Amino acid sequence: MRIFPLLLALLMSFAALASNANPTNGGQSAVDQSPVDQSQQSDDQAINRNYALFSQAFESLNPTIIGNIYTENACYIPERHDKEIIRGRNSIIAVYEKFFGKIRNKNARIEVDFRVIERSRSGDSATDVGYYLIRFYPASDTGEPISEYAGKFVTVAQKQDNGEWRLSLDSSNTAEPRFYFDAAKSGELYYGMAFQAMELKKKP
Repeated sequence: MRIFPLLLALLMSFAALASNANPTNGGQSAVDQSPVDQSQQSDDQAINRNYALFSQAFESLNPTIIGNIYTENACYIPERHDKEIIRGRNSIIAVYEKFFGKIRNKNARIEVDFRVIERSRSGDSATDVGYYLIRFYPASDTGEPISEYAGKFVTVAQKQDNGEWRLSLDSSNTAEPRFYFDAAKSGELYYGMAFQAMELKKKP
């Protein structure tokens, strides 16, 4: 959905994703669905797969998984004004590799989840809009509290010849965590259930 640059600053200061329930048909049986409906549902599931891959990558701190999300010439647009656009899958993987390394060196762990609120389809292109939430769990011996970070995102996915959908454009911004929790489920769009709202302890 994409590396989130502001997390690097967050780390300076301070399980696994629950699998999505099987998509429903909105009351229709598979027999009643037209071929167009079934194709749309299949594409929605393929697009949703990218969010599950992000969660797996964060949980396992494995940047290799990121390579299965982006197209070869994908671009990531950082939120910060002092960061240039990251171009190319290998460059994006390299950013994640550095980021995950920081987490690993702290003996910490991190989780991410997503809720998509809008999806626009045009041929073999799909634009998603939604919220993400990240939780950082410091090493137990640090005595530090869990940190929480949220944001908004926009992605563009392109359908590949093999039927996969991969991100060609990815961007993110900041948001309050409540927007993630308040986001309502919409049809077949990805709706993560990994996190429950919690009271986070404030640092003294």
